[in-house]
Amino acid sequence: MQAYPAVSPPSDDKRWRIVEGTMRRHGRQADSLIEVLHTVQESFGYLDQPSLQFVARSLRLPYSKVFGVATFYHFFTLKPKGLHTCVVCTGTACYIKGSPALLRSVEETAQIQPGETTPDNQVSLYRLLRTGARSRVRWRDLRPGATRRHGPAHAKVAAP
Repeated sequence: MQAYPAVSPPSDDKRWRIVEGTMRRHGRQADSLIEVLHTVQESFGYLDQPSLQFVARSLRLPYSKVFGVATFYHFFTLKPKGLHTCVVCTGTACYIKGSPALLRSVEETAQIQPGETTPDNQVSLYRLLRTGARSRVRWRDLRPGATRRHGPAHAKVAAP
């Protein structure tokens, strides 16, 4: 097995030890990329460019491959999320029942677009085609759904 020089983490932050542990546990193999990216995101909240470069160098992968994986999978984020996350369902059923008005209302109130976070990092807004809450709601009772991180899905939400 060929020895590779050690790669220094982007900072002295102790959370990098957790990331290093994950890479060590997987033998710094390229096929551990998704697991390592999960660990970075769990530790820091998002994947920034220095983090992706560190992972690429540590796993001996091209940066383009690491960046490609990080942007392909929806569960990875390249920007910090707000303290509160609002996800508005824009699937067909929700759209018919008024989700565009709900989404506009949240956009106007928070002054952000889907995929953005308020400048004070309090609220992030996302649009989703299906929240999964529909299976518990009868069609005639259906209104757009919205969810928030660390909270329940709310069906039958209407714009003010």
